[in-house]
Amino acid sequence: MNAQVNGINLAYSDQGQGMPLVFLHAFPFNRTMWEPQLKALSHRFRVITVDLRGHGESDAPLWRYTMDQFADDVKGLLDHLAIQQAVLVGLSMGGYVLFALYRKHQHRVKGLVFADTRAEPDSPGQTAWRFRLAQRAYKEGAGAVVEEMLPKLLAPTSYQTKRALVEQVRAIMTGSQISGIVGDLMAIAERPDSTALLKEITCPTFVLVGEMDALTSPAENKRIADGIPGAHFQIIPSAGHLSNLEQPELFNEALRAFGETILKN
Repeated sequence: MNAQVNGINLAYSDQGQGMPLVFLHAFPFNRTMWEPQLKALSHRFRVITVDLRGHGESDAPLWRYTMDQFADDVKGLLDHLAIQQAVLVGLSMGGYVLFALYRKHQHRVKGLVFADTRAEPDSPGQTAWRFRLAQRAYKEGAGAVVEEMLPKLLAPTSYQTKRALVEQVRAIMTGSQISGIVGDLMAIAERPDSTALLKEITCPTFVLVGEMDALTSPAENKRIADGIPGAHFQIIPSAGHLSNLEQPELFNEALRAFGETILKN
């Protein structure tokens, strides 16, 4: 499905009925990374997965991207779907979008799920790495991003033994458009520090992280949970950065339980 939002075409999937769960993907992925969640949770909730601008079947304009812009796109999609409030789930870059969305459109947020992400901004070294990766991607294509990132995205055991998963992740990354890759890297590098925002978040919040996440560590995710009043925290065993794909049953059950808690209150 497609919606015209903020001057671009935004692609999304919408399945199931009930309380809306809106899923925001990682860099450099698209909404297909949420297939295990779409299939498992749409029997109980209305599950919406989005291709952020620059990704999947959405438009990929060649221009500067920001987290605020992504947040406005998500808000525009909620308007298009006549959804007043939703539980929003963001993994990695999707988590950065959640912070921006809460800052700008708090009244549209019923609950938050942060997965494998961080509240702190980039260090100078991380910003420099993103700049270098953007230059490589521009010159060499999406394969440069695959080469640098793929081994870090999965737990070592997953990378060595789950060949179908590795190839699935590789295929999604390889299909990314260069304008989206470069736009993302600029947006991520320029995102603000969200640490001070944590204490202001008042909606139900859940933080999930893979036990072996090498990109956004369990400690970094625990700091998010510790900073948000009443937030819950869970480590997904035998999973790296893409915990929803490496351990989908555990990830789905955690989300299902969190959703049921919100429905009861």
